[in-house]
Amino acid sequence: MEPVSRFFAARTPGTPSGESAMGRDLATLLRRSAAGDEGAFAQLYDAVAPRVFGLVRRVVRDRAQSEEVTQEAFLEVWRSASRFDASRGSALSWILMIAHRKAVDRVRSAEAARGREEHYGATSGEVEHDSTAEQVSLRLDAQRVHRALANLTKAQRNALELAYLGGYTHTEIAALLDLPLGTAKTRIRDGLIWLRDTLGVTS
Repeated sequence: MEPVSRFFAARTPGTPSGESAMGRDLATLLRRSAAGDEGAFAQLYDAVAPRVFGLVRRVVRDRAQSEEVTQEAFLEVWRSASRFDASRGSALSWILMIAHRKAVDRVRSAEAARGREEHYGATSGEVEHDSTAEQVSLRLDAQRVHRALANLTKAQRNALELAYLGGYTHTEIAALLDLPLGTAKTRIRDGLIWLRDTLGVTS
């Protein structure tokens, strides 16, 4: 079991416990965590867990799964704290990006599981012709969208996922990614244009 796992049993991500760490230097806490300082990691967790859980909940929706994904995100933070580079962005943005990636992975995994179940149902039972045709069409559309997203640049894909999976505004996305607002808008716009052209959508 991970050394930090006991923190999760005593803490609920939506309600931070202990001394408030809002005024602490998160980058310093990350560096201390990278050196194996469990006390620093506990302070880091208490400081940012509500923000992390809120982001995950907006993507995953289900509370129980959101709590699981939040724990997975913090385990990743603990394991990879040494890779944080303050010159490339704030500690909070780095942590939130890890959480967002974990949340999106959970959503995609759930979608894949549903797709397998639908495929099994369509091939193993009697389904009305119209219903079958509709399900096949929806799956094909979803596959086209996922393939198209995979071909975007990482910067464009991150911005689009925050906007359309996370439900964030342009201003919030700019803050999360440590970008000027205009740059965030440009990444979203360019990504949407590329998707439209790739998928053959006409306006």
